[in-house]
Amino acid sequence: MSEFRVNSITNQDGSAGPQVCGVSTFSGKSGVQIPSGSSDFRRQDGGGRGRGIFVGGETPNEVNTINKIEIATTGNAVDFGDIGFDRDQSGGASSATRALIAGGRSPEVSTINYITLSSEGGGHDFGDLTEPWNSGKGVSDGITALWWGGEWSGAYQGLMKIEFNIIATTGNASVFGDISDGRVYSQTASFESSTRGFIGAGGGRSSPYYQNFIDFVIIATQGDSKDFGDVSVTRKAAGGCSSSTRGIFAGGDTGSRSDVIDFITMASEGNATDFGNLSTASQFVAGTSNTTRGVFNLGDQSPGLVNNIDFITISTTGNSIDFGDLTAATRMCAPASDSHGGLTR
Repeated sequence: MSEFRVNSITNQDGSAGPQVCGVSTFSGKSGVQIPSGSSDFRRQDGGGRGRGIFVGGETPNEVNTINKIEIATTGNAVDFGDIGFDRDQSGGASSATRALIAGGRSPEVSTINYITLSSEGGGHDFGDLTEPWNSGKGVSDGITALWWGGEWSGAYQGLMKIEFNIIATTGNASVFGDISDGRVYSQTASFESSTRGFIGAGGGRSSPYYQNFIDFVIIATQGDSKDFGDVSVTRKAAGGCSSSTRGIFAGGDTGSRSDVIDFITMASEGNATDFGNLSTASQFVAGTSNTTRGVFNLGDQSPGLVNNIDFITISTTGNSIDFGDLTAATRMCAPASDSHGGLTR
């Protein structure tokens, strides 16, 4: 049998040899460049980024379940692993590789756990918040995670504090600043661009019960938040998500469950504008996204908890559409993804 040598194969003019595509990145006219960087960026199933998770929640008891979805498709969520202990009303923030889950009620905790988004499994200890809280929210630019507001103690006293962590480095949170004008935010919706973090549509179990404020910070710069504008309907317990340019508030509690979806353009200040409606009026909504699609666990509908997931195309307006179901009827999940609107740089 004749010997076959790969290095004898050339193109028509003899200037280059074989090119291998599809299994690695390619550079130049005649060579192969092996992928570099952390293996956290390379999913074990071979897929690219686009994974969303919903962590913990209430079913009606607190649970430790992590549900995962592929945001670009539709279908039911599947089990990812467990966070380590039962909790609900936590905040979530994430980079392209790691999700942090902070605070929560079991009762109020100060724990921060991290999850490697590219692989299935449980949560790992990251550090602690400066004090325990539940019902706070998280945002991230992929480098820094911010934790906003929340409430603590049996009296449900609201917190005005903003804290932060560097996502790539384990450790305890530090103080970032305060929420503007002494406003108290609990049960808010949150989202981010690559430079700004937002919360809005909050309230609590003591006065003020419902708020219409939207606040923002520059994530890379410590300091107090600033007023951005108002949501179109005063409410709490909404879900939030974003593309790189547009932020979404979905559902919530106005005294009754709401189906309102409204949006802001994150680079400019002003009030939210009507987007459309959820498929069913819902409260304690949890939202996550890639840069084009927003996905919502609808949480709590009349007469109780549901497993429904809806989605929207963020760049358009219109009503949400059925995506699939969580593994169990759950509300008050902590959401995160590896491709949200803050991860564009």
